[in-house]
Amino acid sequence: MNANNFTVEANLVDIRDRRVYPAQVRVEGGRIAAITESSSQPTTYLLPGFIDAHVHVESSMLVPSEFARAAVVHGTVATVSDPHEIGNVLGVAGVEYMLENATQVPFKFNFGAPSCVPATTFETAGAEITVAEVEALLDDPRIRYLSEMMNFPGILHGDPACLAKVKAAHDRGKPVDGHAPGLRGAEAARYIAAGITTDHECFTKEEALDKLAAGCKISIREGSAARNFDALYSLLGEFPGQTMLCSDDKHPDVLLLGHINALVRRAVERGIDVYDALLAACLVPIDHYRLDVGQLRVGDPADFIEVGSLTEFNVLRTWIDGQLVAERGQTMISRVEPAVVNNFVPTKVSVADLAVAAPSEPGAKLEVIEALDGQLITNQLSVEPHVVDGHVESDTTQDVLKLVVVNRYEKATPAVAFIKNFGLVRGAMASSVGHDSHNVIAVGVSDEDIAAAVNLVMDARGGLSAACAADRVAEVQPLPVAGLMATGTCQEVGETYAKLDKQVKAWGSHLRAPYMTLSFMALLVIPALKLSDRGLFDGAKFQFTPLFQ
Repeated sequence: MNANNFTVEANLVDIRDRRVYPAQVRVEGGRIAAITESSSQPTTYLLPGFIDAHVHVESSMLVPSEFARAAVVHGTVATVSDPHEIGNVLGVAGVEYMLENATQVPFKFNFGAPSCVPATTFETAGAEITVAEVEALLDDPRIRYLSEMMNFPGILHGDPACLAKVKAAHDRGKPVDGHAPGLRGAEAARYIAAGITTDHECFTKEEALDKLAAGCKISIREGSAARNFDALYSLLGEFPGQTMLCSDDKHPDVLLLGHINALVRRAVERGIDVYDALLAACLVPIDHYRLDVGQLRVGDPADFIEVGSLTEFNVLRTWIDGQLVAERGQTMISRVEPAVVNNFVPTKVSVADLAVAAPSEPGAKLEVIEALDGQLITNQLSVEPHVVDGHVESDTTQDVLKLVVVNRYEKATPAVAFIKNFGLVRGAMASSVGHDSHNVIAVGVSDEDIAAAVNLVMDARGGLSAACAADRVAEVQPLPVAGLMATGTCQEVGETYAKLDKQVKAWGSHLRAPYMTLSFMALLVIPALKLSDRGLFDGAKFQFTPLFQ
């Protein structure tokens, strides 16, 4: 990359020495050649660029090059990115796709080697990434770490493959990310002692304190669906140097509005010292993952941002390797037309496929997933089934709706269960983003609308859809790249997604991010109750469970 030589003058924020002073920063050949304290009185501030410490780029529904074009506007210069989602669809070839696309833009993606593909043996994924393949990925200098070890039961019970992957990372001097929702006390300490260095799944402060005490860094997550900032932000001041900020999963409409800069703003508004907030947002990821990202020091890569204030963090300009990549709300990164890769076997679903016969045993209760807004965890409820003509149907009066998962890799019988808290009183919604195996998942009021929503996604070979025969609605956002990502810009995808989001909310959904929440209802590694393409799954017992009890 040919960087211009230039000098910029502003108030320099020295995070480590906890001081601000007017300075001239001279950049030559993409690196900071000199920093000279001045006697001027500038009104803007220079600080290191923001880093998202854990994100699945695929969940933005944008390919890496498009994610970068949007993120730099908000001062993000780098990510610690887990390509686990596309890995579940395409295996190592999916990881290679992300690496290749990322090289086409001036942005510092730092990808990991997916550790759990498939995430469990209780679902159908599109690929497997073996121990040998993980080792080969870790040998690649572009792979910076072992991605989240979601199989924490495997670590606790000595699963040979899990332990081998962790050892492979340690042998190569690369850190291991954790993923252990709800794990506390001695079990959390045992998990971390196996070589786990971070966790982004804490949803209570008490859980985070247990893991911090065991020597684990905590990435405070605020995504489109899972929102843990309010519960955990005080840790930024209590454990500086041991906390980071991340989004994990961020939809394009939200990415248009802000990124890590918004979390720093919120932290400072709530009384967190500005240096502690910036330490987590800018420097701790560099230290932990040994990233080649500048820290606004002489000799560093010229990765820094200019903001208007240290309260609002309104980003005026962003530089990466000395290249101006964003200025006053506009990206300066050129668009790259992405290649399309996929693994999708479209099969049509009929209304008859979705029928659930009423239980023959008198008094049998229906086991229902209870979705929780802003959380990945769910509750498990037992309710009276709503029976019509010998079949269990959605019950809008109790907000208990039919949930369906359809295998997208081969023709198979759909799995059907029921879920509470989606709030729909008409219509249906479907998605081929269904963590972690990314089969097609749908929820709706009538079998006719559910089948229509699923078939819209099937016809598009991946996407998000909304369908309602009564309203004559049949809308789909195609996601042709692995059934996870679109080929358009953040603005284009964000607008289409916002339209779908508005539609399902008009049908009654009160969730903040209905499609993102739906995608996690197939995430078996998060308790308590979820649905895979093979059936209803008890995440606490880690086994299938019957629909009626």
